[in-house]
Amino acid sequence: MTEQARETITIAAPVAQVFATLVDFERYPEWAGDLKAARVVERDDEGRGIEVEFRAAAMGRSTTYRLRYDFADAPNRIGWTLAEGDLQRELDGNYHLQPATDDPDATDIVYELSIDLMVPIPGFVKRRAESRIVRTALEDLRDRVESGA
Repeated sequence: MTEQARETITIAAPVAQVFATLVDFERYPEWAGDLKAARVVERDDEGRGIEVEFRAAAMGRSTTYRLRYDFADAPNRIGWTLAEGDLQRELDGNYHLQPATDDPDATDIVYELSIDLMVPIPGFVKRRAESRIVRTALEDLRDRVESGA
């Protein structure tokens, strides 16, 4: 069964800075909690990764998956779909970025994720994993961007 998450956060940095952090895939392991490695497999004409392979810790084991990125609405939206994965049947999502309404030098972000695993796991384990993914996707991202790294 597909699980879905939708969360929002505001980051004290402009959209361009947040976008630059999000497309710097090879540096994700420096700040994204459970990611152990990230490798760009294919790039678009602008040098952005359009297919990226990740290795992550998940539920007590290591998992490898590839995401295919869509930059059609960049820098205001970055979307992805699962190209292949060893545990995942679905791992699709997106970041929507826009200048914060009360501060044009800050960015309001909406993060959406749909995930479906090949193996059945208890609901409480799914919720814990979802919480970690969302925390990394938003709070760890915020910490990275706001630190200026």
